[in-house]
Amino acid sequence: RTDFILSAEIMAIALGTVATKPIWEQAAVLIAVALGITVFVYGLVAGIVRMDDVGGWLMRRSSSVARTMGRCLIAFTPWLMRGLSIVGTAAMFLVGGSLLVHGITPVEHWIQQVIAPMGGVAAALGPLLVHVVVGAAIGSAVVLCVALWHRLCRPAGVAH
Repeated sequence: RTDFILSAEIMAIALGTVATKPIWEQAAVLIAVALGITVFVYGLVAGIVRMDDVGGWLMRRSSSVARTMGRCLIAFTPWLMRGLSIVGTAAMFLVGGSLLVHGITPVEHWIQQVIAPMGGVAAALGPLLVHVVVGAAIGSAVVLCVALWHRLCRPAGVAH
């Protein structure tokens, strides 16, 4: 689900950049972005998934440096996975919140009128924080609604 949501957010941003272009150009850009996302993301994921295999392979080498690198890779992989899950969730909230805020005129105006004039770090990080909070709030509301829907609409006698 996360992959789909993040891909949809990226496609929405890409479409927004070419919204005034002819339909053939919009289609070409969306196809290029979709292919790029697929190749890059799944290539990166394949590399991460194989990281512990590479570590195991290095640990079977005769070189003590290779074995040490292998142990380090295997020890680092769980930390990387946890970090990526946190960063990925934050990115999903940030991008989703950003898309939503740009569609909610009063919130966008509030950011421009209140946060932007503060300058400095507040002006740089304030909008990002608002986007993350909006994304997390609306995302949580959607998850709650889906959970309630499944609970209320489950046919009688179905265990799960």
